[in-house]
Amino acid sequence: MTSCINDTKSQNDKGIDNPISKEKLDFLGITNGDKLSAASKRALKWTDQQLYNNDWYFEYNLFDLKGDLAFQEGVVRRDPSALIKHKGKYYTWYTKSVGKTVGFEGDIENDKVFPWDRSDIWYATSPDGLTWKEQGIAVSRGTPGSYDDRSVFTTEIMVHDGMYYLCYQTVGGLYNKRVKNQIGLAWSDSPEGPWTKSKEPILSPADNGLWKGDDLQDRFSVTQKGDFDSHKVHDPCILPYKGKFYLYYKGEQMGEAITFGGRQIRHGVAIADHPRGPYIKSPYNPISNSGHEICVWPYNGGIASLITTDGPERNTIQWAPDGINFEIMGAVKGTPKAVGLNRTADHEKAPLEIIRWGLTHEYRSPDEQYIRGFRTRGRKNQTLK
Repeated sequence: MTSCINDTKSQNDKGIDNPISKEKLDFLGITNGDKLSAASKRALKWTDQQLYNNDWYFEYNLFDLKGDLAFQEGVVRRDPSALIKHKGKYYTWYTKSVGKTVGFEGDIENDKVFPWDRSDIWYATSPDGLTWKEQGIAVSRGTPGSYDDRSVFTTEIMVHDGMYYLCYQTVGGLYNKRVKNQIGLAWSDSPEGPWTKSKEPILSPADNGLWKGDDLQDRFSVTQKGDFDSHKVHDPCILPYKGKFYLYYKGEQMGEAITFGGRQIRHGVAIADHPRGPYIKSPYNPISNSGHEICVWPYNGGIASLITTDGPERNTIQWAPDGINFEIMGAVKGTPKAVGLNRTADHEKAPLEIIRWGLTHEYRSPDEQYIRGFRTRGRKNQTLK
């Protein structure tokens, strides 16, 4: 043990940075310095900030909301947007639908195949973030034959220069397993509308994958998988960043595989000079190895991202100094679903200040989902003595 601590050369021979303190070795429980496993070698390369800084860690609990967002039998309310505040009231937007979910085995022309199928985007307001009043539809499905005539859902809000922007997922035509979800946009000079919708999608899946056969209910058979987002672009969120607009989104690939990390889900970003686009996908996509719903916020000159549910890096919080090249800052035991951040918070105060409380959703059944609140708590930093 003593030779491991004092012999810098032997540590360097193992590819380990120096110096390594007795306290760090003790903290890591490494007592046989001349016989290091691959795991111990990785641990010895962790910086003190990684080891002892808990600013990026949280645990959470859920609570019920009151008013119109409380559980309602036979109704789906899900995927709440971020919270904003206008004239003393909180606002949130969300997916709403009614009716039984029957899946793809039913009549896909008339039935509801997913809880978010045949949905519109609604909004609600609250004086305190606890008791909510539903205000009605913000963005409805399009007219027959349009790219969003089947469903509009999973929305996010951005406020910029006195304008309000809602980006959201869309489905047009029959909702079969090979349908290619797109992203739409609506804007207004008031959070209460009326909203003007983009005539065309602002983002679409890549077009370089090739299905195998013509079975519309077979999403896994391909002759070429294509880009990471060749099947669907999901969960959009636009952030103003460094004079441009970064549209973060989840990509699903044609022929999606199950790897050692689970579902093959990754995130991408598209960038525009104006909130309405055109949005150009980054050549560095994909920008994550994992993830599900997009949950991103500005911090310390860069962008932070909560990575959930899918992939080998799930349940981590990552940060990129340039909004593209993300590194893991911390890991958590679990996260709320479909996080609606509190964008009224001071996001520069601390890494997780924006996620101290917000909105989420919970399943009762495929036919009944509802919006709830969450609160997070951190841990006091531990330092070496």
